[in-house]
Amino acid sequence: MTSLSLLAQAVPPEQLGWLSRKLLGVTLTSAEWVLWLLVILSVLSLALMLERAVYFTTHRLSDSESLAVRLARGEFDAVRSAIEGKKGMEAAVIREGLASTSQGADTVEQVIASTVARERPQYERYLSFLGTLGNNAPFIGLFGTVLGIIKAFNDLGASNVKGAAIQQTVMGGISEALVATAVGLAVAIPAVVAFNIFNRQLKTLTSRTNALGYALVGSLRSEVRKGATAGEGK
Repeated sequence: MTSLSLLAQAVPPEQLGWLSRKLLGVTLTSAEWVLWLLVILSVLSLALMLERAVYFTTHRLSDSESLAVRLARGEFDAVRSAIEGKKGMEAAVIREGLASTSQGADTVEQVIASTVARERPQYERYLSFLGTLGNNAPFIGLFGTVLGIIKAFNDLGASNVKGAAIQQTVMGGISEALVATAVGLAVAIPAVVAFNIFNRQLKTLTSRTNALGYALVGSLRSEVRKGATAGEGK
């Protein structure tokens, strides 16, 4: 894109092609709108990070390990009372699983898988935005930098300054243009960190939920085996 600016300096505007004149006119506009776009995306990403942090904190069971032990022991009533009023994937799996215990272990296993598939998207909400922003914000900042550099060279070609004034004009314009790249990185880095943290928490939560499901199904199948053994003993 800088070749457009060099072309404008070497060739009078009226001798440029139609497409070159149009592209040069677009790129010579102020790059400040790129900075405003990055600021808006930054505010939006911070709001989504806060919302996701609150959601993950309020939709989890702090004592899932002890509940898994109770489920394995068959203490279903105690577990049912412990999760009363709780929200999240773990509580939903236990609640739905206990409600289906009369239909057998195989049915409970299917209910648990269905509940996990239903609840998981609630935790993944907005994570794709954070991942996309983390990957693309540096390119948006780089785009603003390129626009600023083009404008700096065009201004240099249109001015009559010489000597040290040339260096001051070019360096000042380039340093101002590089701000867009810095802002793009400042927006991208927190988004990437938050995306990785939330994905890690989701994996941990899913593992804990599966452990609760396995404990419940295992307890039900153990009761079936004990009943079958007792029937054979008679």
